[in-house]
Amino acid sequence: MDMRVPGISDSLFIRGEVPMTKEEIRVLSISKLHLSKDSVLVDVGCGTGSVSVEAALLSPDIKVFSLDCNEEALALTAKNAEKFGVKNIQTVKALAPEGFEKIPPVTHAFIGGTKGQLKNILDALYKKNPGMRIVINAVSMESISEINSLIKEMPVLNVEILQVQVNRASQKGSYNLLCAGNPVFIFAFDFKA
Repeated sequence: MDMRVPGISDSLFIRGEVPMTKEEIRVLSISKLHLSKDSVLVDVGCGTGSVSVEAALLSPDIKVFSLDCNEEALALTAKNAEKFGVKNIQTVKALAPEGFEKIPPVTHAFIGGTKGQLKNILDALYKKNPGMRIVINAVSMESISEINSLIKEMPVLNVEILQVQVNRASQKGSYNLLCAGNPVFIFAFDFKA
């Protein structure tokens, strides 16, 4: 089976009160993960499961562990997995990094939410697999600063830092006006064993 290209419209996901990585940011983040058919991905702070679903749809051989401590997030992830017919997602109710004990070794990690535990999460992921590929999304100045400091301290290579802002046009009368989205930083790197 050929791997497909991500890009599901945000409007097709079942939504709730938990955050969702938006379509264009999701596409770039998944691209930067460099997933292959034998990848094992942990989606830390999975929210609605949009990243989990898109990654799982790339290939039925990719294994995805959607980790979150929020019951609503896990329920939405499961509902979205069912809606899109993916069977290769397993939800895990846990706070990272403690929840990593509940999953097998992973090859890739997408980090969307950390509950203030980013350093501990990265340390635990490094211990789990010192050759792992990591992608982190950040919107707050504090998170951006912390990630930048951590990647200078940790054994990493192939560091990529992108700042992305997506503006969408919405029709107001006979005019199309741009509505700005929040700027998002995407950090991608490999651990150096």
